[in-house]
Amino acid sequence: MASTDRRRVLRWRDGAIDAGPDSLAIEEPLEIEVDGVSVSTTMRTPGHDIELALGWLVSEGSLASVDEVTEAKECFEHDAEDPDQVRRIVQVTTRSHVPVQPRLHATSSACGVCGADLIAMTQRTRHWPLTEDSTSFDVAHVLTQPETLLAAQRGFAASGGLHAAGLFTPGGDLICLREDVGRHNAVDKVIGWALQERRLPLHGHALQVSGRASAELVHKAVMAGVPLLAAVSAPSTLAVDLARESGLTLVGFVRDGSLNVYAGPERLGLDS
Repeated sequence: MASTDRRRVLRWRDGAIDAGPDSLAIEEPLEIEVDGVSVSTTMRTPGHDIELALGWLVSEGSLASVDEVTEAKECFEHDAEDPDQVRRIVQVTTRSHVPVQPRLHATSSACGVCGADLIAMTQRTRHWPLTEDSTSFDVAHVLTQPETLLAAQRGFAASGGLHAAGLFTPGGDLICLREDVGRHNAVDKVIGWALQERRLPLHGHALQVSGRASAELVHKAVMAGVPLLAAVSAPSTLAVDLARESGLTLVGFVRDGSLNVYAGPERLGLDS
């Protein structure tokens, strides 16, 4: 499924104007239904939609194993009044049929809870405490992750408008890459892939994201059992607080041969 499309654009360069097509990242709504109930609508880039839905459910604390899922499928419904408008849905059927109560909302940067509530909720709903993961990471390998991620981003290369999340081994090998207009969606796609591959919890892995590290991304990493989250830009204050409370190693500004460690320096062999 295409992640980019073309639109006409006017380009101004040193006083000269020319017109032509430009590749842009696609952004479309996706509805997630669980056991027949609509639980979320998120704006995302098409592709790996089932992974996105399953990863979102892991992040919400609703799934911990693919064995809890009896079916996950993509559906398309045409609008009765406008047949060109298509409603895209991922329908997930679970064994327990326990109602999903969304706690984080991917359609907004605001999660609807205060910082203390988010920290308490993460500790209460996570399945795999990170204190049980003593994986060591080499700073030199972490420093290579952004370049490796960027080199593998086909959608970004075409449009310049897609974020990415990549799952790495401690040796710096990229094992899963997903792109999306939203960093949170890219992370959910990686987590959904891991769920389907029976790799959860993701102990012994590093998660590299483009852009900044928000508290929402820290929450998702903790819920998936990832011991190290690295970003090419800055974390927020709540992201740092949540990482420290959860035992997550949080690294920011991974660029130009340097990085900042905001939480969990022991996994990198560094003193706090």
